[in-house]
Amino acid sequence: MEEKILSLLERVCGTDEVRNERDMNLFEAGILDSLGVIELLVGAEELGIKIEPTEIERTDIDTPAKIIAAFSKRVAG
Repeated sequence: MEEKILSLLERVCGTDEVRNERDMNLFEAGILDSLGVIELLVGAEELGIKIEPTEIERTDIDTPAKIIAAFSKRVAG
């Protein structure tokens, strides 16, 4: 599942930096914005991960590592 999440994140962010810099703050780097978050959540739903925008805080998904953890938790739970 991690690879699928990374592929989604790479597509939404438009860069493969997300694979190598997993602790990079995507918002501070200007790679992810609010529209990108919505794209990410829609893409997650295609992977079977249902997360409403109101269920997460920006700080929960500000790095690739946090996104992988948050999304993986939803798959397991």
